[in-house]
Amino acid sequence: MFDTMTLTKVTGAVCGSLLVYLLGAWAAESLYHTGGEGHGEEVAQAYSIDTGAEEAPAADAAAAEVDFATVYAAADVAAGEKVFAKCKSCHKVDGANATGPHLNGVVDRAKASVPDFAYSDALKAMAGDSWTPENMFNFLHSPKDYAPGTKMSFAGLPKPEDRANVIAYLATLK
Repeated sequence: MFDTMTLTKVTGAVCGSLLVYLLGAWAAESLYHTGGEGHGEEVAQAYSIDTGAEEAPAADAAAAEVDFATVYAAADVAAGEKVFAKCKSCHKVDGANATGPHLNGVVDRAKASVPDFAYSDALKAMAGDSWTPENMFNFLHSPKDYAPGTKMSFAGLPKPEDRANVIAYLATLK
């Protein structure tokens, strides 16, 4: 039953299978290889999302030195509208509440004063105060630091110019 020809066929089949496997592994490596000769080299991302995390320590030090009046006086409403795009996922400017309260007329409005919105206890405790441009400036830097316990999960805007621009834009909405 086993003769030389059968043994040759079995050996050829095993070698052929191994060759197909190795060629498939080589092709897959060629298709999915991301660059670099060695495995220890850093590979650049195709895209990156700026979270501002790298700038946070420098931004904290700069926030203490920023003169709010100067930055706010130079604010650009059009640039603020572009920065506000980050806020649109939770806040509306058409008078309707979403995940966050609507922001129509928010500048100089009393805190936690939008009817039918469930504010966090942290903001309810501040209800006697109002959203002055300077209060908003500090809140937008780091909502969790300004109002510990707030429901707002946004990390904040580290650049003082961005905060001033957003406040200038919101001041135009009534």
